[in-house]
Amino acid sequence: MTDQDFLAPGEAVDLDNCAREPIHVPGRIQPRGALLALRTDDTLVTQCSKNVGAVLGVAPEAVLGRPLAAALGVDAADRLLAHVAQVDDPRQRNPLDLELVVQGVPERFEAVLHHAPGTATPNRPPALVLELEPFSSDTTLSYTSTFEPVRDALTELDHATSLQELYDVAVRRVRRLTGFDRVMLYRFDADYNGEVVAEARREDLNAFLGLHYPASDIPPQARALYEKNWIRLISDVGYTPAEILPTDDPVSAQPLDLTYGTLRSVSPIHIEYLQNMGVGASMSISLLREGRLWGLIACHHYAGAHAPSYAARAAAEFLGSTLSARLVTQAEDDRASAARRSAGVLARLAALTRDDDVTLTTALTGTPGLLDLVPADGAFVVAEGRIDRLGETPDEQTCLRLGRALAELDVEVLVTDRLAHDEPELAGIVPDAAGLLALVVPGGGVTVWLRREVVQSVDWGGDPHNKAIARREGDTVRLSPRRSFARWREVVRGTSEPWAEDQVDVATSLRSYLAEGLLLRGRRDIRAATVLQRSLLPTSLPEVPGWQVDARYEPSGGGLAGGDWYDALVLDDGRVAVVVGDVTGHGLAAAATMGQLRNALRALLVSGSSAVRAVEQVDHLLRTTLPGQVATLVVAVVSPGSGEVEYVTAGHPPPVLVGSDGATMVAALGTPPLGVGRREARSGAAAVPAGGAVVLFSDGLVERRDESIVDGLGRLRAAAVETLDPGELVARVRDPDSEDDATVVVVRRD
Repeated sequence: MTDQDFLAPGEAVDLDNCAREPIHVPGRIQPRGALLALRTDDTLVTQCSKNVGAVLGVAPEAVLGRPLAAALGVDAADRLLAHVAQVDDPRQRNPLDLELVVQGVPERFEAVLHHAPGTATPNRPPALVLELEPFSSDTTLSYTSTFEPVRDALTELDHATSLQELYDVAVRRVRRLTGFDRVMLYRFDADYNGEVVAEARREDLNAFLGLHYPASDIPPQARALYEKNWIRLISDVGYTPAEILPTDDPVSAQPLDLTYGTLRSVSPIHIEYLQNMGVGASMSISLLREGRLWGLIACHHYAGAHAPSYAARAAAEFLGSTLSARLVTQAEDDRASAARRSAGVLARLAALTRDDDVTLTTALTGTPGLLDLVPADGAFVVAEGRIDRLGETPDEQTCLRLGRALAELDVEVLVTDRLAHDEPELAGIVPDAAGLLALVVPGGGVTVWLRREVVQSVDWGGDPHNKAIARREGDTVRLSPRRSFARWREVVRGTSEPWAEDQVDVATSLRSYLAEGLLLRGRRDIRAATVLQRSLLPTSLPEVPGWQVDARYEPSGGGLAGGDWYDALVLDDGRVAVVVGDVTGHGLAAAATMGQLRNALRALLVSGSSAVRAVEQVDHLLRTTLPGQVATLVVAVVSPGSGEVEYVTAGHPPPVLVGSDGATMVAALGTPPLGVGRREARSGAAAVPAGGAVVLFSDGLVERRDESIVDGLGRLRAAAVETLDPGELVARVRDPDSEDDATVVVVRRD
């Protein structure tokens, strides 16, 4: 927030604009002490609090513009200035014990010093702010007497083994040091809503433990001050502020910045807030984590004013800073312990992703499995065409649908504990889930953890949605903070248990192992598929008098083994059967299907089945034993004596017939691919003239992304007129950037 965002001086503060109240420059102080601001180069007092007369016995007009000695006396002023000259930051050497003569009587004061922010100029050092508080009459709370309780508190904090134990020790020890009626440890969530997580109190007081308070109770500029100044005391909530004279520094022409002041007057909104709670005195100690406000130790007194000595406050502040460091250590210890447990599970899962004998889905859903890595109600994995589930998950079809939807989101990791709010379309697929953690791996692999809704009952200290309880009488009407701090319960729906940062980190680490595992498995599958495919292609082509049979197979440009295959064999009656087929997909599954179809068709043709009957039976085999698989096929049976050709297609381009008058496509039969549609017994006939040829091919030869297949077929016919060499045909016709296999078989008549 910039200075331009703050309210103007004198502008009324209410609940609508209190977040813009310039609380660091209030222009007044709490009257338990007096304030002086001076220039250290000439020691002239530039500002003072209006109550210097009541505290020091010297009127403001006798102090302003005069040397510091006019306010403190020569000896005390010299001692203080010598003290300041010895240190760069006087805050590091607070307080300074001074004896001043007030109305002729020696009195002991604690001097608290700091440099005012923003008052330094190229020609002058920063203004020195001096806050003087009468020394506490409570001799039991001196530096020496606080050493033992602080030492004991540190020992107890060091022996604590959990965050809750740390909280409890802290509030108990701070109450013992400061004497407040109630001490609470107040922890913020990510939105700065607070919860009382520990409490030490007078037995007759009602408990605040477990109550929540909305973030608006501590506006942003107040949180910023808590991060700079660890402790703040309001010794008497009913105090009448003492104004700073003059309001603006004569040198900088700006109000005096009391960010580091111990006497800084607080917001009237906050005073009314405390009064509504029946609080007579208050103190807070900041708890920081990595420089950010993590929580507060809040101290309340109900029996009236209460002013712990500076020594007691300093001891409590020291405990707060120690607790902050200890909280970080304990959180890191808890995190390290959880990380060690997760690392063992992660190592086991990572090893299994590389095990060829275990499918990836089985590896992740075994023991240990996904739910051991990240706690959830259920989890499932989709990879390598398989799905496995753990715990409470939807049915397989719903999981597959969710996996597809996640893959379409174009994200690597998705985390939410409010699925319906953040991703309503996904929530529509799995309405019983409120939390989701998903890993999406290239190639369609998806790993998902699901959590059910956790209905939360949040107990607020009064209704957080309605502070407008009372109105102030007069010409101006200002909303007042809530008067009732009775327990008010709000039920929060649609959320799951949050995913911890460590859980997201370990899941993200698993994703990299999954991606690597799938890559390695894919490479092995490609090699295996290539070997299988090559082994099923003919090692030699038949030799038929008066005819020549040539073939060429080119794998996809992407390096993946596809489903293209071809075959050529001489039947018992002397005819030559030539086959070109294409199984949809790539990889090991496509190659395995191709092998089964090739062997089945070869066996049927050799046993005497007609081409039509053989294709029908292969179609039946595919539908029965490999449901979901699809293949295209063309079979041509050539009679060497006459040159007659009988051909059958199944969703495949018909052959090209080459003669002396050019190349033409034989009639298309319009039959569907194997495995889909309704098949009719249908075949076509053609004749190969002397010197002519019949060319069978796969669609990978003629298809291009940027043109119609009609253009590709035309290019094939034109090329076939010039050459019947299969390699040349592939080179001339196929798209150089094609990611599909290309197969050509040429049966040429002499």
